[in-house]
Amino acid sequence: MKIEKLRTYFFTDEGVVKAVDGVDLEIYPNETLGVIGESGCGKSVMALSIMRLIGEPQGKIVEGKILFKGEDLTKLNQGEMISIRGNYISMIFQEPMTSLDPVFSIGDQISESIISHKKVSKKEAKIQSINILKKVGIPEAEKVFYEYPHQLSGGMRQRVMIGMALSCDPQLLIADEPTTALDVTIQAQILELMDSLKAKFNMSIIIITHDLGVIAEMANRVAVIYAGKVVEYTDVISLFKNPLHPYTYGLMKAIPYVNKNVNRLYAIPGIVPDPLEFPSGCKFNPRCRFITERCKNEEPNLIEVEPGHKVRCWHYKELKKEK
Repeated sequence: MKIEKLRTYFFTDEGVVKAVDGVDLEIYPNETLGVIGESGCGKSVMALSIMRLIGEPQGKIVEGKILFKGEDLTKLNQGEMISIRGNYISMIFQEPMTSLDPVFSIGDQISESIISHKKVSKKEAKIQSINILKKVGIPEAEKVFYEYPHQLSGGMRQRVMIGMALSCDPQLLIADEPTTALDVTIQAQILELMDSLKAKFNMSIIIITHDLGVIAEMANRVAVIYAGKVVEYTDVISLFKNPLHPYTYGLMKAIPYVNKNVNRLYAIPGIVPDPLEFPSGCKFNPRCRFITERCKNEEPNLIEVEPGHKVRCWHYKELKKEK
């Protein structure tokens, strides 16, 4: 998949919310692309834009292309997108309890997707659903098939969501905060499961998360998003060894280390700006210690400063020297 200059805006009574404002990304076959950034930076809206699940008319993809195997998804109507969703591109949503329908059994919800895309009988869909539950590590899958979401734990519900997403063997899986609200043991199991299923199903993954530990564990390449734009884009090793954007560097400094003798955890000053009132110039400038008049007046482009390493900053060289 290749995303070119994607812009997704929401038109409200207060003004235009530029949630995604010119994102360029590429996802290669059989790789995991990590997407990181604070809440409100546009990560989930980008994912929903790929799935064409933006609520219209308030929300709209106003510009850009989403090229999947050469076909621009922004040009497809909703009927054509239904054949893409679940079949070729699937998504695991943030909160499994609210994503699963409480009035339908687990089996009914998985079977619906299989019947819709594979055109099989209910009996065959049931067999496939139970096999999927077994693949994602759910014990007593035949029993769970008839149970309802409230009867399962958070980790089990998340496994069900992964199973639903993989029920039609998609080529691209979008995982939006797949380990939110899970304890660390279950998190590790879910991440290990996703990694093994990626190899088994020969698919690519976009994983959206706040957790840099998850990124280090899962991702091949990483896109750092701030205020609706990609501010740094490189492979995972380069990102951790050599972050070039002040925002990325701040995120790295905020990671707690057990063996560091510090009295206070580092925090990036300020907050993500209101998308109705983005600052002019570089969107990170109110929180950046390298700020100059140029930062306030001119927005930098995303440029390749090293092979495969792109950054959107006027002062990345100063940060590089300081480190």
